[in-house]
Amino acid sequence: YMSDVEFERADAGAATTYPAQAGTLRKGGFVVIKNRPCKVVETSVSKTGKHGHAKVHVVAIDIFTGRKLEDICPSTHNTEIPFVTKGDYMLIDIEEDGFCSLMTDDGKTRDDLKCPE
Repeated sequence: YMSDVEFERADAGAATTYPAQAGTLRKGGFVVIKNRPCKVVETSVSKTGKHGHAKVHVVAIDIFTGRKLEDICPSTHNTEIPFVTKGDYMLIDIEEDGFCSLMTDDGKTRDDLKCPE
């Protein structure tokens, strides 16, 4: 059913990310890996030698492509967290070129999103 499809987008604007310590990442949160906004699905912390830093291993899914990405970094280092907003739209129509006509709760329409395959 098309009403169950979720669309997500990135807003053009000022800051699209904010910094946070890698050690604070949690499952279900968001993180930027390889310049892609991702949802964290797993984190684990490994201790290193007596002078090393604890390392955080993050497994996350790109919120736009669904691709799995991984990153490892010291728990005390900053990582980028994307600002993510979600909105509900009612589907009005799907054009022949695959673009959707959508309506927001306040009656405004959007025609700039392509339907997922």
